[in-house]
Amino acid sequence: MRILIHGGTVITFGSPCRVLEGQAVLLEDGRIARIAPREAIPGPFDRTLDATGKVVMPGLVNAHMHFYSTLVRGLGKAAPSASFQEVLDNLWWRLDRKLTLDDVDVSAEVVLADAVRKGTTTLVDHHASPFAATGSLDRIAGAVRRSGVRACLCYEVSDRDGQAVTDAGLEENAAFARRCAAEKDPHLRALFGLHAAFTLSDATLDRAAALGREVGVGFHVHVAEAASDVKFNLEHHGQTSVARLAAHGLLGRGSIAAHCVHATEADQELLAATDTFVAHNPQSNLNNAVGIADVLGLVRRGVRVGLGTDAMTVNMLEEIRVAMWAQHLRQDNPTCAFMEIAGTLFTRNPELATQLWGFPLGTLEEGAAADVILVDYHAPTPLDGNTVLGHLVFGISQATVDTTICAGRILMEGKVLANGLDEAALAARSRELAVKLWERF
Repeated sequence: MRILIHGGTVITFGSPCRVLEGQAVLLEDGRIARIAPREAIPGPFDRTLDATGKVVMPGLVNAHMHFYSTLVRGLGKAAPSASFQEVLDNLWWRLDRKLTLDDVDVSAEVVLADAVRKGTTTLVDHHASPFAATGSLDRIAGAVRRSGVRACLCYEVSDRDGQAVTDAGLEENAAFARRCAAEKDPHLRALFGLHAAFTLSDATLDRAAALGREVGVGFHVHVAEAASDVKFNLEHHGQTSVARLAAHGLLGRGSIAAHCVHATEADQELLAATDTFVAHNPQSNLNNAVGIADVLGLVRRGVRVGLGTDAMTVNMLEEIRVAMWAQHLRQDNPTCAFMEIAGTLFTRNPELATQLWGFPLGTLEEGAAADVILVDYHAPTPLDGNTVLGHLVFGISQATVDTTICAGRILMEGKVLANGLDEAALAARSRELAVKLWERF
């Protein structure tokens, strides 16, 4: 299909993030085929989209997500928690033990429909359903295909529920990674998921490292999210969480370390030396009262830091605003880290997606994937290469996505989902399953 987008202001992302006026964008065969003045692009076109009064941007990328948490919204049965460990014990680990494959399926469908509405076209998910592990990634993959977006999936291996559950998680990761490699679906990629060093034995870490190498994927693991993770590993293993994971061969290019709130300076140097990608999740960290990651320190030491949401939202432009303010608080400086935080979403996340998929994602350039969003926005001040990041963070972030396109397929147009999804029916099904899950909780 040939789709021509014209009349809008084009924002490219990447470094530098450019603003292009008077340029049309041609999408063809799932890629951006041409960016040029409209009169320089010959027809015919299957569709022509008028983006007047809109900015034309790449689809957004979420570097760390948990689809399965959807059905917890409004649940009031968890005991009050005074620490992060109690949050895990009282809420998340109780929840994930009760999930069924149907819950997994509908959770993903709900999140992905919302992602389309928010213009997030690529998501890196980290899944857990310990007593419904086998086949869970296939169920999520089915939801991804139906939604039309892209997702990189993994299963969260942990020793907290016994050896049989650990074994099932290891096999689920390996089996899904093999299927991804064989099927070569451009919408799906795999990583090898691990919960965190404080719930994993040395033996399990070694098994995961060997399996990950065998199937040829990197790792996705929570790292130093709370001080208790670092404390446990120092007391029981004589190493910080980062150092222990590195010693077992689980860090490096192609792997994602989520959070790193309590990464020491030495940890930060190790993350840089191994070229491990760090996914910063400020809303979640603030919500769980675990602290604020030292993004400024990480970036200055050469760590690639991107932006995730840890399931707090799928709206990446909402998350980046919180990241900005949180870093001001962390550094006690109201003007620091603007470029470093902007780089997480507009430069590093596209780099991560490009690395995982093996072709350009998250940027508007010829040859890149045709993942494009149109956002309603009339700039009240000059919008150019010098001001674009300020407009993205403080203006466009508050605007509404009108159209979402992924792989050259229109998923939403005129704020109406166009992929055949009945949102009312999906919500009704989700409520039905949520009630049953809450009864089991």
